[in-house]
Amino acid sequence: MILCLTLILFAQLCGEALAHATGLPVPGPLIGMALLLLFLILRDRAPRLGPRLLALPLIDGRLEGTGKGLLANLSLMFVPAGAGIVGRLDVLAAQGVALGAIVLISTVATLAATAVTFVAVSYALAKPKAHP
Repeated sequence: MILCLTLILFAQLCGEALAHATGLPVPGPLIGMALLLLFLILRDRAPRLGPRLLALPLIDGRLEGTGKGLLANLSLMFVPAGAGIVGRLDVLAAQGVALGAIVLISTVATLAATAVTFVAVSYALAKPKAHP
């Protein structure tokens, strides 16, 4: 588990370093997630090289289990943000209506974009019906 967490955090560190070094307008954790995805694709595409080059926890499914464990406890990551909001109730009182409107509009826009994307992909992947 320690090795798997280390790999996940190392991917994030590499993403942060790349974002900072290149000045890309992309968050470092997003770049790190893409790097981790590339690692997983390479690991799965070359199954004979995996046991020779990688430690056992990175090829036997423990990495995926560690990721699932992190996702299961993701709500704990929001505790510091909630405490920060409580610490700045004055800003929330002054800008609460605007913040609420932004959250509502962005949520509706995200749901609409997701629905449109789903319909477009479903339409693109649909098998054409045979005409008799």
